[in-house]
Amino acid sequence: MGRGVKGAPVGSLESLRELNRLRVIDALRRNGTASRSELARLTGLSRTTVVAVVGDLLQRGLVVERPEELPQEGARGRPPVMLRLNPRAAFVLGIDVGHSHVRVAVGDLSSTVLAHRVEQLDVDQDAVLALDTAVRLAEEALDEVGVDRSRLLGAGLGLPGPIDRSRGSIGSSIALPGWEGVNAREHVSRRLDGLHVEIDNDANLGALAEVSFGAGRGLLDVVYVKVATGIGAGLVLDGVLHRGSSGIAGELGHVSVRTDGAVCTCGNRGCLQTVAAAGPLLEVLGAAHGAGLTVPEMLKLADGGDHAARRVLQDAGRDIGRVLADLCNHLNPAAVVVGGDLAAAGEPLLSGVRASIERHALPGVAEAVSVLPAVLGERAEVLGALLLVTADTERLASAGLAALHEPVAEAAG
Repeated sequence: MGRGVKGAPVGSLESLRELNRLRVIDALRRNGTASRSELARLTGLSRTTVVAVVGDLLQRGLVVERPEELPQEGARGRPPVMLRLNPRAAFVLGIDVGHSHVRVAVGDLSSTVLAHRVEQLDVDQDAVLALDTAVRLAEEALDEVGVDRSRLLGAGLGLPGPIDRSRGSIGSSIALPGWEGVNAREHVSRRLDGLHVEIDNDANLGALAEVSFGAGRGLLDVVYVKVATGIGAGLVLDGVLHRGSSGIAGELGHVSVRTDGAVCTCGNRGCLQTVAAAGPLLEVLGAAHGAGLTVPEMLKLADGGDHAARRVLQDAGRDIGRVLADLCNHLNPAAVVVGGDLAAAGEPLLSGVRASIERHALPGVAEAVSVLPAVLGERAEVLGALLLVTADTERLASAGLAALHEPVAEAAG
């Protein structure tokens, strides 16, 4: 006989009950709130089954009933009782490791940020220092909220490079030379007393967040582009994050755009990130504004109307848009969402992206895609890291199992 959820034999009563629980939990996770009747429609289960499952989940503390809403004028009978996942049934950690920062957030099951820490740090050459910094910030944030560690569901960890999710480490040392041989997932899990850790590329996490809460909300096919120290993309296709067979999908920064250009860290010449990422742009602007210019200073110049800064950013947008035009021809997305540090430049960068897509993509493709600024800013990746854990329906169900042993207080409000 085959095996079902949690190792139960397929066809067994307990396996069926667990599958039904997972269906209801997933429906509430995706929809936020729903009545028992709506859950029956969303899951395809009978109302009798939904009532039994909801009763079980209410007892476990994973689901709570919202206060009844006032009936609409002219409506007959009592309004349906709405249900939602109890956001305080468990808590999650989000960790975003960028090339120059470590950012950590503690969130509840609704991915609401309860505490936040960030520290500027050059992480490329010292993986252990970066990960230990993340753990220290996580402990500080957990202590601030007062989270009982037994209610910690897991941690999402984002890194700026291709990820081997099966091993839990950077798939290539090109992006992060000091991370070769370091199992980031195992290191963080060990330092956090065996906590479950999920790992992914930072642009993928930005895509998850923008599609769930930001500029791409409600859209099924979205390309999220992170433009910062490097350039990468997260691809959401038919509502699902696409990582590729080895986790390298979306590495736009290593598409060659100058055959005789500068040598890239990957060994090729003229990669997109050698001409349109933050470092090269600051170097170009140095001729007009002196060496030592920073990204915030460049963005301030552009916002103030400085012609050199605006021209450099627009040219970068055109180079990025040229690569995106080919990608759009392949994927036909509804939107390209531009995030990362340089997205704060706004129209100088976005107008360049739009111009190249309009010029080089197929007319039907260009007409269908909107080029949008990301709306979540610097927190996009850490929010995506929270989502990486809260989107795991089976782990949410396990939070409900844990709640059987200790009452769970519902969140206020």
